[in-house]
Amino acid sequence: MSADASVPALVEERLRAAFGEPDARAAVTFLGTERIEVLRFREAGTVRYATVGMAAAPMADPTAVRADPVRGPRAELLLTLREGRAGTDGVLRPLAVFAASPVVEGVVVAPGGSLDLGEPLWLGAPFTSVLVGEAGGDVPDLVLPPPLDPVRFLPLLPMTPHEAAWKRARGAAALLDRWRAAGTDPRDPGRPGVPLSG
Repeated sequence: MSADASVPALVEERLRAAFGEPDARAAVTFLGTERIEVLRFREAGTVRYATVGMAAAPMADPTAVRADPVRGPRAELLLTLREGRAGTDGVLRPLAVFAASPVVEGVVVAPGGSLDLGEPLWLGAPFTSVLVGEAGGDVPDLVLPPPLDPVRFLPLLPMTPHEAAWKRARGAAALLDRWRAAGTDPRDPGRPGVPLSG
């Protein structure tokens, strides 16, 4: 997949317009991938982490014989958490891992899907994976010049291993319904797992 160097700059501009100036950033480069940056924004009791670089190239259908270097879905990832309830900055590298997964693992990250780290998202976290939410909330889609697809900013919702198993068995909608019924705040980094019996 070819990368468009101008896309990350446009992504960062869109993020700054939505959240202001980042107060920290980290960069990770994986073998065979472009550099992924993760920016941190603080606002009104929340801390937001956003990837920059995932959208430099389109995500390719893993079943396609040949990847289209221009057309295809593009996305960046957003994780929003309540501030001060856990030391969540350890999530910077996991987010970069998730953002590199389309190139490294050939997956297409889309709403309703999940990404599994296989270990805590940060030190002491009860969460090892994330549910990918719908775009269009905190950051509007970034329209790129044709024929490029727009960049969608996909929110990530941390899941415990039991919640991830429930989602695999019942689907994303069933887990979201459980969260709503239990009054679960997915942005609370210290929340317990939702009861899943019954």
